[in-house]
Order: sequence, then C-alpha cells, then structure tokens
Amino acid sequence: MTKIDRAVLLAAGRGTRMREMTAELPKPMLEVRGKPVLQHIVEGLRDAGIREFLIIVGYRADAVQNFFGDGSRYRIEIQYATQVVQDGTGRVVDLARNFTGGSPFILSYGDILIDPANYKRVVDLAEDVEAIITVKRGEDVSKGGAVFLNEQMELVDLREKLKPGEPTSPWYNAGIYTFRPSIFEFTAKLKPSPRGEYELTDAIRELAQSGKKVQALELTGEWADVRDPDVLAKLNQSF
Repeated sequence: MTKIDRAVLLAAGRGTRMREMTAELPKPMLEVRGKPVLQHIVEGLRDAGIREFLIIVGYRADAVQNFFGDGSRYRIEIQYATQVVQDGTGRVVDLARNFTGGSPFILSYGDILIDPANYKRVVDLAEDVEAIITVKRGEDVSKGGAVFLNEQMELVDLREKLKPGEPTSPWYNAGIYTFRPSIFEFTAKLKPSPRGEYELTDAIRELAQSGKKVQALELTGEWADVRDPDVLAKLNQSF
C-alpha cells in the first residue's frame, strides 16, 4: 500500500458561533496559544510526513491564502480550492477529487486541535484500511457525531447530534479521517440531510455499510473542537 503524503483541510466556514471574532477571519484562523488553529494542523501533519496540502477556503479566503501562501515557508506545497456555496461537508470533499489524483489522503476539519503525536498514528494506520475515522471518549454526543463500533473498532454506524432517548455510544467523532478514492462514489450520491446540507458523515456511513472497512482510531492526549468562544478562551487560559 502507498504511504499517505497529502491532506485536505476544510477551512471555508465563518464559524457564526464565534460572533464578532470572525468578522474579519474565518474560524480556523483564530489564534490558540499564539498561532492560528490551522497553523497547528498544518505543522502537525507536515511533521508526520505530509507534503502536499489542499486547503478548502470560502469565507474570507484571502486571510488564509495571505497567511500560508504556497506553503514554501513550511517546506510543503499548498493548493487552494473554493467552496462557493456553504452546503455542507459532503460536497466539499468532491472539490479534492483532482488534487488527490487517485491516492489516499487525510482530511481534517480546520477547527480541530489534537496532540500532534496522533497525526503519525493516523498516517501509519492508513496504509492498511479503506478509511479511518478518529474518535474520542467522554465527549457530549449531542454536540456532534456518535460513532458506533464493533469489537474490532470498525465503524458500524454514525449518527449526528443524538436526541435524548436515542441509542447512544461512548465514541465521539473527532473530526480527522483518511480516505481512499472510493469515498468519492459515496459523496456523489449524497442527498441533503434534514438540516439541508450534504453531510460527509452520511457518505462515511454508506461506505462502511457497503462492506468497506472503516477503522476507528482513538486519539490520545489533548483534543479540542474550537467550536465557540468558551472553548477558545479555555484553550488559551490553559497555555
């Protein structure tokens, strides 16, 4: 199997819950511990051996492009693609089809901070499976994706924002994945979810239920979804 050397980062959204903090910047460019969230991600992936990046931009794309440029100061190559309509994470992946060129790739949401040691674990495991979904324990599954696994830590089901009384899982979707080109078959068939968006998680569920192996990897150490001002303030206090 080929080693992964490319990553797709999703940085198109404004992050409306950040209110006035994102008046000038997209959420992934907000600073945690002295540098933008997106810079933490780029450097962590680079140190794990990723050399080619596609950053999907949208809201205030200039802020991202002016900061990172072509990637040369990080000793990597960065390309950009624009999500014109903010209609969910499922459609965004299609923008990466040409960039990935039939090779496996890592995909990360642009507002997820993890202990950087995990990136190498993701890269190494990716050689043997169709897809990886990273998971954390002990998070509130009403705020994101509940991940249902079998004894082999393989994905069985994936449900967004569970309501009280629905079957639950201790595993929370941690927002970093690896895919092979097979994911594009499933993103192409997506229908809008109840909130009117094309959800990447729906495509991942279909991929797993088609018989392809989607392996879960539990992340170690610190993890944060920089979703609102409270999380941002806590992260910067703990520095």
